Amino acid sequence: MSGLRLALAALCLMLAGSGLARAETVTVFAASSLKTALEEIAAGFGAETGDQVRLSFAGSSAMARQIMAGAPADLFLSANPGWMDAVEAEGLLVAGTRRDLLGNALVLIGAPDGPEVGLGDDLAAVLGDDRLAMALVEAVPAGIYGEAALEALGQWEALAPRVAQAENVRAALALVATGAAPLGIVYRSDAQAEPRVRVLDTFAADTHPPITYPVARIAGRETPAADAFLAYLGGEAARAVFTRHGFDVIGE
Repeated sequence: MSGLRLALAALCLMLAGSGLARAETVTVFAASSLKTALEEIAAGFGAETGDQVRLSFAGSSAMARQIMAGAPADLFLSANPGWMDAVEAEGLLVAGTRRDLLGNALVLIGAPDGPEVGLGDDLAAVLGDDRLAMALVEAVPAGIYGEAALEALGQWEALAPRVAQAENVRAALALVATGAAPLGIVYRSDAQAEPRVRVLDTFAADTHPPITYPVARIAGRETPAADAFLAYLGGEAARAVFTRHGFDVIGE
């Protein structure tokens, strides 16, 4: 038995020396549009460091409210500055960690075998009795941007009664992908992640506020692994993934 105890003790020392015993978990709250890219980035970070990244996705509004209610997030990635502002106003960000990480574009999508439609067309007439899929227009960034863009094009008043509002942008994407809605408004990165839809047109950047994704650390949960993942998000490997998935990388 003494030999077994010695062997177990030696194994524990080896694990501690390798860093496996010190592996940490980083909890990230992020906008739904980041799902595909962040899952790949988190896997790369885990393989490189041995730490685990736990990802939680929803609309930025839902993520921000959960953090303000005390949810245990280490990092927050929002799809617009407004919801990050709300979290910061509550004193919940680690000072000096907030930065703008990504940009995106807003697109009109439809089924691959659907009709050719563009933003210059009367979309309400095209839809008829059908629906336009969008994220919640009063809370979720993709919906807020989409409403602003349609207003700028003079189409919102006619389209508003025909909008099928989804709880987040990936849910709006799914409505088009499954055929529940013939048209939708999502981010370019979302459309790129879903082979069952195609981009019909892209909204000009001046039709809506700039699409900006800020990231920041959440106060009270400072760990080396969380700091490392925040740094990793700005590194070459993560930047390559974001770019490949249709995002614009900002800064560094």
